[in-house]
Amino acid sequence: MAAIISCHTHSFSFFEAPRKLATPGSRSNCIKSSSPAHRFKPLCSQKSNAFESISEQRDWSSSIKKGAISIALAVGLLGGFSDLGSLESANAAAIAPALPDVSVLISGPPIKDPGTLLRNALPIDNKAIREVQKPLEDITDSLKIAGVKALDSVERNVRQASRALKEGRTMIVGGLAKSKVDDGVALLKKLEAGFDEMMKIVEDRNRDGVAPKQKELLNYVGGVEEDMVDGFPYEVPEEYKNMPLLKGRATVDMKVKVKDNPNVEECVFRIVLDGYNAPVTSGNFVDLVERHFYDGMEIQRADGFVVQTGDPDGPAEGFIVPSTEKVRTIPLEIMVVGEKAPFYGETLEELGLYKAQTKLPFNAFGTMAMAREEFEDNSASSQVFWLLKESELTPSNANILDGRYAVFGYVTQNEELLADLKVGDVIESIQVVAGLDNLVNPSYKIAS
Repeated sequence: MAAIISCHTHSFSFFEAPRKLATPGSRSNCIKSSSPAHRFKPLCSQKSNAFESISEQRDWSSSIKKGAISIALAVGLLGGFSDLGSLESANAAAIAPALPDVSVLISGPPIKDPGTLLRNALPIDNKAIREVQKPLEDITDSLKIAGVKALDSVERNVRQASRALKEGRTMIVGGLAKSKVDDGVALLKKLEAGFDEMMKIVEDRNRDGVAPKQKELLNYVGGVEEDMVDGFPYEVPEEYKNMPLLKGRATVDMKVKVKDNPNVEECVFRIVLDGYNAPVTSGNFVDLVERHFYDGMEIQRADGFVVQTGDPDGPAEGFIVPSTEKVRTIPLEIMVVGEKAPFYGETLEELGLYKAQTKLPFNAFGTMAMAREEFEDNSASSQVFWLLKESELTPSNANILDGRYAVFGYVTQNEELLADLKVGDVIESIQVVAGLDNLVNPSYKIAS
């Protein structure tokens, strides 16, 4: 929804959440002239009335009531302003009760690294491997110390992780799925050898060698943790079980041709899709990738906040199933921390779960999610977006996108180049490079 807080009081922006792009009649204007209908617009102007008609004012009044809790979250996260500016007192009163719930969403610095978010989202419960993971991730903070002094902190991190592995090895191996024990043990041996290699890097005072080795070690840890997942952990609801489903994870490479940028000509973005927490959403996307649905499609929105694509040519705003000639839609799918299966068909605020934390939050630069119609939870089809900016209304760790849009993956390589994409840049191809065997009920025809 479009949440507005008066700039005369707080200097906020006009916020428009990602949604399906318009039909071609208006979409052409959006692409060629950056129509404000699909961009974030400055609210401040010299007009005394921010709306152009009485009907728009009525629409606003209706919309704000529907989204009162979302605005309350945004305001509360910005410090709990008591004055909501130009909002009517009745609307302010409706918002107020939600404010006490906001504080529980903020439980420390947000995790913004996509690799960490993906590791934490795995359906496992093994304290021993997490105690190896954490100090290795803390190396990132250690490297913020100036000069070679950072290496002393890195050394402590590595020693802590190594000690945790030695002390918890029995529990870690015991947590491996029976069919994956050999692979998991092999990864643990590589991890142990990697600790010795990292210590040599520290001894040589080679600060530049730390980050690449850290990434390698965390990849081993992530592999061990994935080897702890024994099959798919829950049953997808009956009404969705025959749709394309990703029962696990998959990795795709998205190759984009960049126009009119002398610094960047071609980008390949690696994206990890998480079917453990969003099997329907991820399965739908992989199925479309295998149909080459996105190949040759332009970037259709790039406003500094999100990059969005997936609206095909023609009147339809999603993927048309050839056999039915109807748009295929998928349900809103949100996995919550502490739950064994996702919630379907309703936002978390509609469910009254104001304190819930999502397993796949909008924390990382390059968070990937489905666009949909604003007040139609189950209207997503093919349009996807990547979050770029942490704005006033979407601070990491607790924001008005979490629980309202279905996140299903993160860009894990070259994510910083997303900011260079523009409307009109072309997706040359998206290819599945790992995990295609986790897709069930594919609707495309696999070539022999």
